[in-house]
Amino acid sequence: MKKAILLISSLFLGYGVQAQDTTAAAPGKFTFSGYLDTYYFGNFNNPKSQSNLGLNGSGVGNARAFDQKAGQFGIGLVQAKAAYSSAHVDAVMDLTFGTFGDLGNYGNNVGLLGTPGSTALAIKQAYITLKASDKLSFTAGQFGTHIGYEVIDAPVNYNYSLSNLFNNGPFYHIGLKAQYAFSDRASLMLGLVNNVDNLVDNNKKKGLIGQFFFSPVSGWNVYLNAIVSNEASKDVTNPNGTVAVSADNAMYQLFDLTTTYQITSKFFLGLNAAAGSQKGDYQGVGGPVTTKNWGGVAVYTNYAFTDKFGLGARYETFDNKGGARALTDAAGNGASVNSITITGNITTGDGHVLLKPELRIDSYSANKFEKNDGSLTTSQTTLGMAAIFKF
Repeated sequence: MKKAILLISSLFLGYGVQAQDTTAAAPGKFTFSGYLDTYYFGNFNNPKSQSNLGLNGSGVGNARAFDQKAGQFGIGLVQAKAAYSSAHVDAVMDLTFGTFGDLGNYGNNVGLLGTPGSTALAIKQAYITLKASDKLSFTAGQFGTHIGYEVIDAPVNYNYSLSNLFNNGPFYHIGLKAQYAFSDRASLMLGLVNNVDNLVDNNKKKGLIGQFFFSPVSGWNVYLNAIVSNEASKDVTNPNGTVAVSADNAMYQLFDLTTTYQITSKFFLGLNAAAGSQKGDYQGVGGPVTTKNWGGVAVYTNYAFTDKFGLGARYETFDNKGGARALTDAAGNGASVNSITITGNITTGDGHVLLKPELRIDSYSANKFEKNDGSLTTSQTTLGMAAIFKF
């Protein structure tokens, strides 16, 4: 089946190149853009470690994706993005630097995270899109994941801190995908990728990704997303040494619904729901003998009071009590969490600066967060501000 998909894609690519060679090429357009962000978040628990991550049984946890420092100023991410677009081809070279750049591209590090020697860490996206026709296109390279509501880029998200759904889902993929537009209100994407969040394929199997987009009415967009992949590097064995789950039978899969609705010019609603499962090893770090599930739902809303000030809220619930993902309690057991985030958006600096004051409350199903006296608690409240410059 996979060989057939690759063969069909190659035939379409060949057809597209031949068709394009018969027409005069229109001049393309080159653009350069980017951003940088910095932040400060105070933590009402006053944790001794000065971290918003909480504990996970073996040390520092991962209650937050990026904004990890508590009670201190931090630099997030610096992006430099170059893009070329014409009637027949698009190309994107998207480089990122800084702490968030390393965290978002963790599968590409050659040495220790954040140490010199890995230029791959700077590459957030690097891909070529060949437009075989007005409806059919092919993209090859490293690209951000199609799954989920939020993205890595701080100017794009309304909230500054990232959701648990984002933190426990894919960040990026490397492979080949094809997209076909049935109309301006419906399209289908299918592709093959090495694996989840990794530059190098850890086995000889490829993951299958897909997205179906449709827009029932103007202003309402719906995305149905999926990835199915064998992420195993080894067998999972029983204590007596017998094979419990063969590497050939391991499976990671995630299904995602993302939908947005611009109700009025000022009022916006969004929803992200995801359900995933895993059986067997995951990229060499081990995994469950039986299928373990996780999932969550996040609701987004924001309102623009003026063209320079808006206020938004996100409510999210995420369940990882099966323990397949990294969201755990302080003892290292799978946990669930409810989170409320309220974020302001202030535009200043001739439209180039975004200020995002934000309050976030996370409540876990068991002890997760440390206090200054060393005791543990189930909840954490942070309050702070992010400043983003974009161009």
